[in-house]
Amino acid sequence: VQLQASGGGLVQAGGSLRLSCAASGRTFSPYAVGWFRQAPGKEREFVATISWSSDSTYYADSIKGRFHISRDNATNTVYLQMNSLKPEDTAVYYCAARRSSPGVFDLWGQGTQVTVSS
Repeated sequence: VQLQASGGGLVQAGGSLRLSCAASGRTFSPYAVGWFRQAPGKEREFVATISWSSDSTYYADSIKGRFHISRDNATNTVYLQMNSLKPEDTAVYYCAARRSSPGVFDLWGQGTQVTVSS
């Protein structure tokens, strides 16, 4: 199984983007899928996660109320809708799967660049 992130780009502050994370390969049934981001010169940080089998979601405080994570089990795709974007949201965004519980996010996709201009 591989994860493919897409949807990044350049947007003005206050704008929106929707990121997609598509899983390809064999049957995909993780415990959860999450989004993380890494800004230049900073460590990677957690953004949001969603359970694969329930409606349980969890968000970082920095994006709560602005970002929304969702999934489509039929297409093995997870989305991150990002609204009211700020320059500090600029980062490379990665999706990752946590394949078991307890466990860690151990299946990572390549990143997609999000740049928010002021």
